[in-house]
Amino acid sequence: MTLKRGKFITFEGVEGGGKSTQIQRLADWFREQGREVLVTKQPGGTAIGSQIRQTLLHVDHAHMEPWCEALLYLADRAQHVRQVIEPHLSRGVWVLCDRYQDSTVVYQGVARQVDSGLIDAIYQQAALGLKPDLTIILDLDVTTGVARARSRNVELQLSQAEGRFEEEDLSFHRAVREGFIQLAAREPHRVRLVDATEDAEHVFQLVRDACEAVVHV
Repeated sequence: MTLKRGKFITFEGVEGGGKSTQIQRLADWFREQGREVLVTKQPGGTAIGSQIRQTLLHVDHAHMEPWCEALLYLADRAQHVRQVIEPHLSRGVWVLCDRYQDSTVVYQGVARQVDSGLIDAIYQQAALGLKPDLTIILDLDVTTGVARARSRNVELQLSQAEGRFEEEDLSFHRAVREGFIQLAAREPHRVRLVDATEDAEHVFQLVRDACEAVVHV
């Protein structure tokens, strides 16, 4: 008997959209249904990735070149897909990932204007071209989102270690948001845009609806 492959669901969106909260709620819901679930993240879903994450997100690296940034994210993804994501999917585990390739397409390709064709070509080789079954984009006004993210970083004492993107100008974050909106319009079969301005319970209902529509849970 062939083992049924797991589903791969990713969460994307601007800073402060509540991805961590919603991904954990969804994992709990799937587990209540008896599914085996792995919650993971990019960057940082492996030991090597954790080191890459420190380099990417620390505020001391504010002047990182866009191509350096893109390649570090792709390196993290190569390790993560091959070491963690693909093996779990092959064993029938449902994998929920906080950020994936779409973040690189939008943050580096759109907002940083790194060549999107080259980003995709490297991704196809480095990360086996693995695409999610469903991508949920949590969308909200960037002023609200960045304020939330900065407040979270202060509370968790991460403002230095993981605050580099929160320090970008609002124009950068607006470009990111627009990039995600355009992505959802281009790939409606895979990507669902969810309004993240409501309370967490209402947002989770929208997330559940998206899952039921796309991956038939």
